[in-house]
Amino acid sequence: MIEVRPGGRRRIDRVLSPDYVGDVEQRGLDEVRELRDEAAQEETDLSYLRRMLHARIDIVRAEQRRRDEDGSATVVEELVGILSDNAVGPASGSGRYQTMEPSRAESHRRHVEALVSDVDLSDVMSLSSEKLDATLRAFESEEESVSTRRKQVQTVVDQLNEEIARRYREGVASVDELLAAERDGH
Repeated sequence: MIEVRPGGRRRIDRVLSPDYVGDVEQRGLDEVRELRDEAAQEETDLSYLRRMLHARIDIVRAEQRRRDEDGSATVVEELVGILSDNAVGPASGSGRYQTMEPSRAESHRRHVEALVSDVDLSDVMSLSSEKLDATLRAFESEEESVSTRRKQVQTVVDQLNEEIARRYREGVASVDELLAAERDGH
């Protein structure tokens, strides 16, 4: 489960802290953008973790389906299709165009593997039906937790984007200043 620790040092702890966006109207535009970018990176990482979990869920379900249908095809034969449905790359599905790459891919991989540390999905056909069921429940529970946190982080990103948009709409911030800063490399 993805737990948020009040006062914690992890990025998710900071981003989901109530004071992260509490006084955003009083902060400088550059700081608001930095907060937004930090929250967007957390969203990207959570999206990556979620896709990793979906791939594992799909592998377990494919093996369950094979057994239920008394199929002869192995999960390995279906693996290309399963993994292509969960391909690594910029996240999609949230209605946002994201260009960021996950910043903690190796850590996320270890986290997912630790969920069912005694299960080797490389030989999923050798697992008992009970072990498959337990593995699926573990992955689905974690995916639900990650999805919940991802939605919370998306809300923070939306709030910060709205504050930035408000400043441009009300003339508090200037597009000309933004373009000049980008041109100057800031």
